[in-house]
Amino acid sequence: MNALVQPRGQDAAVAGAGKIMKFLKEQASTFITLAGVVVLVSVWSLSVSVLGIPSYILPAPSAVVHALWSGLAVSPDSPMGYYQPLWSTFSNAALGFLIGTGTGLVLGSAMAESRTVERLIMPYAFALQSLPKVAITPLIVVWLGFGDGSKIATAALLAFFPILINSFTGLRSVDPEKIDLMHSLRATRMETYRIVKLPNAAPYLFAGLDMAVVYALLGTIVAEFLGAQQGMGVVITQAQAVTDIAGVFAALIILGAMGVSLHVTVRAIEKRVVHWADRNKH
Repeated sequence: MNALVQPRGQDAAVAGAGKIMKFLKEQASTFITLAGVVVLVSVWSLSVSVLGIPSYILPAPSAVVHALWSGLAVSPDSPMGYYQPLWSTFSNAALGFLIGTGTGLVLGSAMAESRTVERLIMPYAFALQSLPKVAITPLIVVWLGFGDGSKIATAALLAFFPILINSFTGLRSVDPEKIDLMHSLRATRMETYRIVKLPNAAPYLFAGLDMAVVYALLGTIVAEFLGAQQGMGVVITQAQAVTDIAGVFAALIILGAMGVSLHVTVRAIEKRVVHWADRNKH
């Protein structure tokens, strides 16, 4: 009996050790990120205290935490907090993201389906992308005003190109044998697009969405810098005007957290939708 119990105990121990190792591997990136944050904050704090850097150049981490808490520990409808400007920035970025990615997918699909459309649109798309957005945004603000329209348009402009190119590339990369099979089955052009081409382009599309969602947020902030009534860009501009560098850092931390959250959301959706091409497997 003891001879039988011992191997079972060893198997259980091995299985438990395997689960622990699997958990550690899955959480390795989180541990590395947290360790990097601890090291960064430690070096930051020591640099400020040892070198005597003035707060108007580089505030101490404690001052940034205080500024962050002052903007978050308020009622969501308070004009003194971060919630209203954060919502303004997020809503404009989200709407611009939807417009830009939707337009990019439609035009990218049209270029992939027609050489004529490709020759017509592609040069203008690359010419538009090569222009510095910092130079275009003031024109958009002049044309659309200081309201939400200019922020949405700028966000859409920055989100447009990644989806345009990625959708075009993904749809053109389909195996010709699959297209021939659909033709042999007398499938319509739309059926071929929906059943074969679009699933093939899905990994490319999500790679483009991953970039576009951050670009949309960036475009909204840039437009808010140039003129807006509300938004995180306005918060940063106002904090800079009164030399509240800790407040600037707090706003940047919030925007960084928003960008990471949007990135994680896109990746989570990708894992569910494009489960056959999970980029984390490699």
